Amino acid sequence: MTSNRILSLLSFIAIVVGGGILIGLATTPGDWFAGLQKPWFNPPGWLFAPVWTVLYVAIAVAGWRTFQRRPGGTSMAIWSIQLILNFTWSPVFFGLHMIGLSLIVIIVLLATIVAFIVATWRVDRPSGLLFVPYLAWVIFATALNFSILLLN
Repeated sequence: MTSNRILSLLSFIAIVVGGGILIGLATTPGDWFAGLQKPWFNPPGWLFAPVWTVLYVAIAVAGWRTFQRRPGGTSMAIWSIQLILNFTWSPVFFGLHMIGLSLIVIIVLLATIVAFIVATWRVDRPSGLLFVPYLAWVIFATALNFSILLLN
C-alpha cells in the first residue's frame, strides 16, 4: 500500500472515530437520561464507547474502500449521508432531549445502512460486510430508542 493510501485510510479513521468521540463527549447522557424509564434490555453505559469505537473503525474502513473505488459515486454519497445521520442522533437525543425525533433519525439511518450494504455488496463485498455489525447494533439501538419513547 502506498503512503498516500495509508494517509487516506488514517484520515478516514481520524474523521469517523474522532467525530464520534467528540460528539460523544459533547452529548453525554447526564441526569436527563438517568431519570428516564428504560427497558429491561438497556445495556450498561460502559458498553457504548468500546462498541462504537469498533463500529466507527469499520465504518471508516468501508468509507475509505468506497472512496478509493469511486469517490463521487452513489455508494460514497450513501456512506456520507449515513455518517451525517449517525453524528446527528446523539445531539438530537441527548442534547435536545427529543426522543421521537431521534427515533426518526435512527430509522432513516437504518435505511441508509441497508442502502449502503446493498449498493456495495456486488462491487465491494468487504465494505458491505463491514456494515453488517453496524446494522445489527443500530437495529438494537432503534429498539432501545423506541422503547424509551414508549416508556417516557
